[in-house]
Amino acid sequence: MLIRRAADIKPSEITPEGVYLNRREWIAAAGVMGAAALAPQALGALGTPGQSPAAIGTPFGLQKDDKPTPWEDVTGYNNFYEFGMGKEDPAANSKQFKAKPWTVRVEGLVKKPADYALEDFIKPNKIEDRIYRMRCVEAWSMVIPWRGISLADVIKRAEPTAAAKYVEMTTLFDPARMPGQRARVLDWPYVEGLRLDEATHPLTMLATGVYGRDLPNQNGAPLRLVVPWKYGFKGVKSIVKIRLTDKQPANTWQVSAPEEYGFYANVNPEVDHPRWSQATERRIGEFLKRKTLMFNGYADQVSSLYSGMDLRRNY
Repeated sequence: MLIRRAADIKPSEITPEGVYLNRREWIAAAGVMGAAALAPQALGALGTPGQSPAAIGTPFGLQKDDKPTPWEDVTGYNNFYEFGMGKEDPAANSKQFKAKPWTVRVEGLVKKPADYALEDFIKPNKIEDRIYRMRCVEAWSMVIPWRGISLADVIKRAEPTAAAKYVEMTTLFDPARMPGQRARVLDWPYVEGLRLDEATHPLTMLATGVYGRDLPNQNGAPLRLVVPWKYGFKGVKSIVKIRLTDKQPANTWQVSAPEEYGFYANVNPEVDHPRWSQATERRIGEFLKRKTLMFNGYADQVSSLYSGMDLRRNY
């Protein structure tokens, strides 16, 4: 069985430049994609917990009928309340947002705290292209070709102390640049967190791009978290601070509505949101609903992280 590594696959092999900018051309090319980039031999490259991304391969556990969501949907249908509450608001309201220059602060229980210019933050790390299935708590989903770096490499570089157990990440707070922050719909800035073992899992990444291009403003430019087995609200965007701590971070949506949003946010079809079922989902661009997969289809890779846990209580 031939399994190609992410490093061996060019962005153009995920979707050609002229295809992803035009929906009709994309639809015409989707069959080719299904036969090539999503070939059965690649789909079998699921790996086991603890394997490196190179060993797991790409496209990281997609099913045979998973096809990358068109560019216009990936970049035009977003949750990013810093730029508005509507799905189209982020694309409309972030056009003037300047994501460069950018500084990322790494601090907390680490031996090497530092302030990094974005270029220096990314530069020492291997940039990879990964196609992930993504699931929103609102019961819709996409398949997205991300580009980025491993969060584990960033954490290793900072040299966490033995006391570090969690990783907290914070979004930029600047209401002048992010008009959605002028409304107190959430307690700004947006904060999210992971256990250290989740943060250093091979599937966890910091995305710097999508479809082989720099991350658009509406998708969280210039740096956002991607954890494919969790609901999308865990994906903190426009990150300016990464802090290692010994205490579980108070993530924004759990603070806002603790009866609806937990810390873990693992995709679990057996635990409904109080206002809707999580048993099925609507893939953007499709008419019929799909069954929701445990851990969003990444159970083989991540279920061992939660061995012995009550996943109904730790939702």
